[in-house]
Amino acid sequence: MPQLNVNMIALRLTRHSDRQSILTAYSREAGRLSIAIPAGAGRGAARIQALTMPLSLLQGVVDARPGREIVNVKGLQLAEPLHSLHSHPVKQMTGMFLAEVLACVLRDNEGDPIVWSFIESAVKVLDSLIDTKATANFHLWFLYRLGALMGVEPDVSTYTDGALLDLRDGMWRRSPALHGEWLDREESRAVWMLSRMTVGNMHRYRFSRAERNRILDGLIDYYSAHLVSLHRLKSLEVLRMML
Repeated sequence: MPQLNVNMIALRLTRHSDRQSILTAYSREAGRLSIAIPAGAGRGAARIQALTMPLSLLQGVVDARPGREIVNVKGLQLAEPLHSLHSHPVKQMTGMFLAEVLACVLRDNEGDPIVWSFIESAVKVLDSLIDTKATANFHLWFLYRLGALMGVEPDVSTYTDGALLDLRDGMWRRSPALHGEWLDREESRAVWMLSRMTVGNMHRYRFSRAERNRILDGLIDYYSAHLVSLHRLKSLEVLRMML
């Protein structure tokens, strides 16, 4: 039976039966995986479930036979401890939201080392953040940069002051698109500002909660127009209230 050592990012744990849960994870070596995880009240099951919180960085050996929808894992363990991601309330909620986004967006079963490296490094950045503004803006930066890696980054060369972002073709225009899928001037400028946001300067973007939520709405609309609908994410409303 072929075995494959994999590095994974935990996305979602779903109860499958009284004895089994299914971990949805994204791996560097094999892309998206569905992994059988013991469920129940036993010590071993509780330990594994604690390991698989959203965005946990994991290592393990999986059964790599082609055609299997659900694989088994051996030696599941943390690849790297995250010291604040799962204890800091805002970071924890941000992690839950981004893991839910990734579970929707990363449908391809083949791994992408560039996407993997971005997500892995971003998780470590979120865990290490101290500044409250940087922490509050992190999910906006992440969504913009992930979209760029997925090939749907807006054409920032078309931006001019006062222009409107056409959600269908990803270009800024001087007048509203006839099809009705566009952002207003403030939202359009905010998306352009995200193109200039980096890990090093995200703490300088002093958005209010209302502004941050309008920007998030714009990003969700953009993703929904180009990749997959994100309007029904379970964690979305809680994130809005916290940030």
